[in-house]
Amino acid sequence: SLVVLFGATAGAYGAKLGSDERELILLVWQVVDLQSKKVGTLHKSLVKADNLDLSDQCREVSGLTPEGLGKAEPLDRVLQQFSQLVSSDLKVLGRNSYTLCSDGQLLIRQVLHPETSKKNFLLSDCFYSFYDLRKEFHTCYPSSAAVKDQTIKTMAEYLGLGTDEAEEDFGVWQVKTMVAIIFSMLSEGCNHVFTEPETVKYKYETGPCSKSETVDSETVIRARGLPWQSSDQDIARFFKGLNIAKGGVALCLNSQGRRNGEALVRFVNSEQRDLALERHKHHMGSRYIEVYKATGEEFLKIAGGTSNEVAQFLSKENQVIIRMRGLPFTATQEDVLGFLGQECPVTGGKEGLLFVKYPDGRPTGDAFVLFSCEEYAQNALKKHKEILGKRYIELFRSTAAEVQQVLNRYMSTPLIPTLPTPIIPVIPPPYSIATGSARDCVRLRGLPYTAGIDDILEFMGDATGDIKPHGVHMVLNQQGRPSGDAFIQMKSADKAFMVAQKCHKKMMKDRYVEVFQCSGEEMNFVLMGGTLNRSGLSPPPCKLPCLSPPAYAAFQTAAVIPAEAAALYQTQALLPTTRTPQASAAAPPAVTYYPAQAAQLYMNYTAYYPSPPVSPTTVGYIAAPPGAVAAAATAAHTPILPQPGALVRMQGLPYNTGMKEILSFFQGYQYAPDDYNGLIQLSDQARSVLQAPKEWVCL
Repeated sequence: SLVVLFGATAGAYGAKLGSDERELILLVWQVVDLQSKKVGTLHKSLVKADNLDLSDQCREVSGLTPEGLGKAEPLDRVLQQFSQLVSSDLKVLGRNSYTLCSDGQLLIRQVLHPETSKKNFLLSDCFYSFYDLRKEFHTCYPSSAAVKDQTIKTMAEYLGLGTDEAEEDFGVWQVKTMVAIIFSMLSEGCNHVFTEPETVKYKYETGPCSKSETVDSETVIRARGLPWQSSDQDIARFFKGLNIAKGGVALCLNSQGRRNGEALVRFVNSEQRDLALERHKHHMGSRYIEVYKATGEEFLKIAGGTSNEVAQFLSKENQVIIRMRGLPFTATQEDVLGFLGQECPVTGGKEGLLFVKYPDGRPTGDAFVLFSCEEYAQNALKKHKEILGKRYIELFRSTAAEVQQVLNRYMSTPLIPTLPTPIIPVIPPPYSIATGSARDCVRLRGLPYTAGIDDILEFMGDATGDIKPHGVHMVLNQQGRPSGDAFIQMKSADKAFMVAQKCHKKMMKDRYVEVFQCSGEEMNFVLMGGTLNRSGLSPPPCKLPCLSPPAYAAFQTAAVIPAEAAALYQTQALLPTTRTPQASAAAPPAVTYYPAQAAQLYMNYTAYYPSPPVSPTTVGYIAAPPGAVAAAATAAHTPILPQPGALVRMQGLPYNTGMKEILSFFQGYQYAPDDYNGLIQLSDQARSVLQAPKEWVCL
């Protein structure tokens, strides 16, 4: 037997049914005995929605009113009545089992399953299997229109059924016409057999994903705006009614290994993916979730793995995964099992634990744990921020894809951080940023945060030819992002005055930009971290320049750094001497080295990246090739940093930190004091501290 089912919501109708998250307001159904070709009673039931505000389309098509719906039963009661009435009709027809049959998949997948999931009650088993009348019709009549273009009306017209929609109530005509279509398909000329129903998965299945798999890009979406604590099960619930592939939810992590509010989801076929895209800006709790197309390559990059250890760990199916973070480095499997206790037993004991380690075997403080059921996982989550040893432990829900990502991230970390070769020696020409009181510079304030060098040059118009080489300087904030300010060095004060007059409050994209004439001295104050406002100049917190070019979206055009561009990153700026009377007596030669990675910066007009509080991320303190360093040292007779060697920059120090506290922080690390005296000029007091005989030394 079939139960022909039709429904409508308070919002969109037809091909957009369910796309606006509106609630169900109408159900109409009738039982059909396929063997005897008899039918049961036709039932029509209104559903009381939480929000009775009907759309104009709904009012026009259905003829329903909020007053009439206000007297109806809620959805859970209507579904109970549905089950009872269907059972009664089946008994009358001498049948005991049935399968639903609907006009397309939207009513079941996009309306009933999502709404009942949000309202926290379960659908009966009959709603997890159904026949799509449009697909069955196209199978029976291959010459008819494509499945996506079918409607009840077009199918009836194809068969020449003379039914008048205006003569029946809304919903009743649709069900009667669907029943007539089914009987036509069962006639002697067709003898159609309903054999392969559509299925809805009861729950999401976890599992590993290998990088060697082939993932169809037509089955992947990207969900954005997720709550950071959401798990793969939460995402599967958001897409309730659609079939997600096994292990098909991959939560994305940021550079710190924390979730960034995005996930890649892989569905079993493109049809399910297309339905998922219709849930764009549907809600998860109080947040709306954006849904976009993605590629198979993106999914494999996040979810794919090659580690046999991870594959073995994830081979236990249908397990709940919990991530532990902040474990003591000395923690053992026994310590973790003891911390979790008997109320939340780990699947397989020690085999259900996976410690995350660096390539050299050092622990990272992270671990993943498997639990066989939701109850055990909930008991474990209650231990969030409890103490193990002397540290509090964070516990979060996790996914198979997150396990792969975290392991891939740490296992790909080199033991000794290196940059790609080749390393190109560049001897910079004597070039420095202009100083002085001559007002030959302009300041741009209020730039769009997405503005790049090309945008500024276009904004300048004909005045671009009057900009000095390397004269465009972008100002970044403390997070290394564009601050909305920029400075431009012009060839003369007159040119700067003309630009300020011509471009002041001119529009760039959707914002107007203020342009002021200023001096090189004022520009340098801001570039070094000071402020320039109506009250005058406020000196920077640290007058030592520290160039730290981070990589962000506004500068991604690849270009080879010209030799003259190297002047922007002077060695003296990276390793400034202390401000003593003897500081200027003898300076080391300016030998600057740039890796191939740095060539990704756009340097047609060189961007200046002043941001003292931020550590270098793209062009760092890079050791030069030994031969080049030796040649430079021989030529200047000045000690140069030996190989191997490195400098570190400390960020976030307390303001009252002294030399002794810093050296104590690096206790246990070796350094060679004599080799650094010529490179970093120190006061006598500092040098005496460095050279004092101790068990520890720094740098």
